[in-house]
Amino acid sequence: MAKPKKSDDKRDDREGSDLIEKLVGINRVAKVVKGGKRFAMAALVVIGDGKGRVGIGTGKAREVPEAIKKATDSAKRNMRRYPLREGRTLHHDVRGTYGAGQVVLRAAPAGTGIIAGGPMRAVFEALGIQDVVAKSVGTSNPHNMIKATFAALDQVASPRSVAMRRGKKVSDILGRKPTEDKEHKAEDKGQ
Repeated sequence: MAKPKKSDDKRDDREGSDLIEKLVGINRVAKVVKGGKRFAMAALVVIGDGKGRVGIGTGKAREVPEAIKKATDSAKRNMRRYPLREGRTLHHDVRGTYGAGQVVLRAAPAGTGIIAGGPMRAVFEALGIQDVVAKSVGTSNPHNMIKATFAALDQVASPRSVAMRRGKKVSDILGRKPTEDKEHKAEDKGQ
């Protein structure tokens, strides 16, 4: 007998319609048993809304579609929000490590695009970052690369959050803007 849908399930369906889903990789894994080997499929999926939320999930099953479904459900449960500058890039440069995986993420000017390797590119596209330069130093294992990317993203802080933590204004954290410097120089020359 089918289980009736709850209101939470409707919310998940509504959220699921606008999510970006990226399949990073599928591996065939084997379990050795008395009669031989049992093969299963392991899927790695990145999912995001393109507006600063992203999650990663893994799933294992005997068939590929079922493994992908499990990984997608896991990714939806593990979604996290990250601050973006102007909704297109990172606030500052950052490094992240996980195991032998080490990544360097650098903020980039508008029009640069996503310059990153395969697994990292999937994370940035799902997150909604349009301009970033990233380099993987170390392993090329997709699991470790993605986890190192998430470790780096966890370190990104917006100027607003830093200002709140320090009890200052955002302008104190960022310093003067170039337009303000020109105005002050003009005032100094006028006096």
